[in-house]
Amino acid sequence: MAKIDLHIHSNFSDDGSYSVPEIMDMCKQSNIGVMSITDHNTVRGVPQALALAGQMGIKVIPGVELDCVCMGRNFHLLGYGFDYTDSVFAGIEQSILEQEQKAAKEKIQLIREATGIPLGTQEVLEASEGGVVTGELIAELLLKKENAKDYPVLRPYLPGGKRSDNPYVNFYWDYFSQGKPAYVPITYISMEEAIALLHAAGGIAVLAHPGQNLHGDYAFLQHIIRLDLDGMEAYSSYHCRMEITYFSEIAGENDLLI
Repeated sequence: MAKIDLHIHSNFSDDGSYSVPEIMDMCKQSNIGVMSITDHNTVRGVPQALALAGQMGIKVIPGVELDCVCMGRNFHLLGYGFDYTDSVFAGIEQSILEQEQKAAKEKIQLIREATGIPLGTQEVLEASEGGVVTGELIAELLLKKENAKDYPVLRPYLPGGKRSDNPYVNFYWDYFSQGKPAYVPITYISMEEAIALLHAAGGIAVLAHPGQNLHGDYAFLQHIIRLDLDGMEAYSSYHCRMEITYFSEIAGENDLLI
């Protein structure tokens, strides 16, 4: 039986590691029959995946993961099956890129203050892609230091630590996400706007990993559902079995795609 994976990031995304051809090869080896490249705020990987789809025998659904805001809170919205050539998506990518480049040095200074670890600004900028500094990049640089184990704040992310299952991403959530010590605000479009532009481009809008972004405030979910949402990502590596069941039930009760 073929598998499905509709949430994959390539190295076009600021938290992705592999090229689109490498990912397509992994999908083939893993018997994934339907997949979607859903990079953060960019659709640059979509045409590559579509070009390889036929020869690999894999169905590719155009995708994206848009950062957006709902009532002052940051969320991620997955889009599927839309016209990825619409210029609005390139505009969103460019806006966020320019803001991230401006925020780079502030992020480095804030993480130095939060952890007490001497981290060189130039060291980080030279390792960055186009001057964009992500929490995952900083985590990688810090955790690969020879004396990383000497810093108590890093030990949870080192092998055997309680946050070592996905250390770079976990470090991002713990230090760089909204409300955390090294968070630098970026102006994102509203969730209403994100949903509307995906619909205008002929696609569907799916709330990404709600268990991660809601932080237990499930009552807020009812407000989001009323925003013309099409689906909800219940199956996510961020979700435990109980959360998968809960979000699947909520989606079913509200006629949302799962």
